[in-house]
Amino acid sequence: MPSFEFVKSSYSSGNGECVEVARNIPGAVAVRDSKRPGGPVLVLAPTAWDAFRGGLGR
Repeated sequence: MPSFEFVKSSYSSGNGECVEVARNIPGAVAVRDSKRPGGPVLVLAPTAWDAFRGGLGR
């Protein structure tokens, strides 16, 4: 996925257990495991990503 610009959260503690998110995709958000950058990528609709993020603080 070379055209995806993945970034780690500013909340990442550096322990290697993070996800990376790419939001530069028209109509989608991509998520991957930072330990496996060449591994699988989840591609979500922005509304699904927003619902996921909304549920994290509960």
